[in-house]
Amino acid sequence: MHTLLHRSALLFGSFLLFAGLLVLGSAASPASAQAGSFIVSQNGKPVGTASFNFVPTPHGYDSTSLARIAMQGLNYSLSKTEKLSPANHLRHVQLSATVNNSAVNVVAAPESTAAAAQLLINISANGKSSTTRLALHPAAVFLPDFDPGALETLLALGVARNNRDIWAIVPKQAGSVEPVTLATYADEQGTLDGKPVVVHHLIATIGGAVTDLFSGPENQLLQAELPQRGFALVRKGFVLTPSASPGAPPAQQGQAAGSHTP
Repeated sequence: MHTLLHRSALLFGSFLLFAGLLVLGSAASPASAQAGSFIVSQNGKPVGTASFNFVPTPHGYDSTSLARIAMQGLNYSLSKTEKLSPANHLRHVQLSATVNNSAVNVVAAPESTAAAAQLLINISANGKSSTTRLALHPAAVFLPDFDPGALETLLALGVARNNRDIWAIVPKQAGSVEPVTLATYADEQGTLDGKPVVVHHLIATIGGAVTDLFSGPENQLLQAELPQRGFALVRKGFVLTPSASPGAPPAQQGQAAGSHTP
């Protein structure tokens, strides 16, 4: 009897140890990747596609964004890879793009010097290169045109910082840093993959340009009405009801998208 109880105790102890290892293994496993695919439209007409993918790493996130637009007056492609901290702070970003067959390459990363911490940004476009040092803000999102991944990061920073003290790194001309103002509007309704969903509505003002952001219950980007008038990013499978106004056609399509840099 004593031997049977001893064996039972050993078996029970082994089970607890095994269960504990399972729990520890589960807790140590990285969160699942976040991804999204979007249609780029102008005045309701599809003109391209865009996507993003976030993969957790031991040091934060690796993110990629892709965009492709082909229409009269504008041929645009974007490929961006970046490394983010666990708090979605920028650690490094590399961008390659073409705007109407003109190539653009951008590399940016924080740089610490004896004087201050800065963001070092190198831009190569139209055969010319420039290096700029910008003020470094912890909660700053690298924001090229037509990039749903950047807007997803902006939404995450908004939640973490209560929509305050957020900045945008704009990779145009020599590069600039602009304050972001986020205003919350009443929730709306929509469907995602045919199922009803509550839609949060934010308006982001960046350097005087306005972007309407629509996100889901998990703060995932569903739709963005872009400052390039008439352009929108709409997640595949999502329908906003009633749909947001598409806006008027832009006067100069190439200039609206950024003729020199994305």
